[in-house]
Amino acid sequence: MRIIAGTLRSRRLDAPAGLATRPTSDRLRETLFNVLAPRIEGARFLDLYAGSGAVGIEALSRGAARVDLVERAQPALVALRENLSTLGLREGVRVHAGSVSAFLRRGHAGAPPQFDLVFLDPPYDAEQEYEATLSLLGSAAVSLLASGALVIAEHRRKQPLEDRYGSLERTRLLKQGDAALSFYKAHSEGQSQ
Repeated sequence: MRIIAGTLRSRRLDAPAGLATRPTSDRLRETLFNVLAPRIEGARFLDLYAGSGAVGIEALSRGAARVDLVERAQPALVALRENLSTLGLREGVRVHAGSVSAFLRRGHAGAPPQFDLVFLDPPYDAEQEYEATLSLLGSAAVSLLASGALVIAEHRRKQPLEDRYGSLERTRLLKQGDAALSFYKAHSEGQSQ
């Protein structure tokens, strides 16, 4: 894997060994960031199920102001931390070791950070994670979303996701090969200002 564009362009990334983590392909990452290009500069980016950190690191490379990466699998955390170290990324990035649901549940207590872009890519075989995570982001954890935030889910092309999860409504579906990207936006009435 490599970083596609930005300040870290062409730098290589390590991926954890084994099949438990499935990195987002370079081609799909390029498609994702082509769509996000007008919104990425200065954005606060949340990468859920971060794996090796490829998507979050790509966001930093392209000008995101802050990236939070959430991952619980130990092999993925080792690769993620090694990638950040190798690239010298210390500023504007935080790694949260633990489950996504725990992060979302505790992350909205008190004064929450608010994210402009949220990317989630659970293991394809963990279909229940899509429902749980998108439902949390559309309800109990909606305070983590800045006004006008986008939530993007990578999933199997043949795995349909709902058009709506609480206050999140799908606005776009992009299909590429066996994968798809579903883009969701929170309705303003679900936003806390």
